[in-house]
Amino acid sequence: MLDNRRKRRNNKYVSREFEEQEALFQWAAIQSGNHPELEWLFHIPNGGFRHKATAAALKRQGVKPGVLDLCLPVPRKGFHGLYIELKRLGEKPSPRQNRWLLFLCEQGYKAVVAVGWVEAAEILLEYLKND
Repeated sequence: MLDNRRKRRNNKYVSREFEEQEALFQWAAIQSGNHPELEWLFHIPNGGFRHKATAAALKRQGVKPGVLDLCLPVPRKGFHGLYIELKRLGEKPSPRQNRWLLFLCEQGYKAVVAVGWVEAAEILLEYLKND
């Protein structure tokens, strides 16, 4: 899925985070027949480069730094829903993202970091699996 869109770096192919996310949503669309709840998985467009004026407007509208990338607002296994911070290989959550991870867990959500779309898919399947 991703191989033809990876950039070459130090003789290795390295995907970008948005490519991992696109692959995850392609996978979720395919899997939604077996797991209809995946229809409700959504991305929180909180990161990326923004023009200064756009960034200022988004901040006034309530965008907060560190909010996790993905949300599945489906209760399972005693959790209110699932949040995933999607990283690519070699990346770690920022201090603000770590604060969000902790806060969401304290509020009764499952909040995790996934490295790559495959790990995120595994987390989603495990979360949706019947007890």
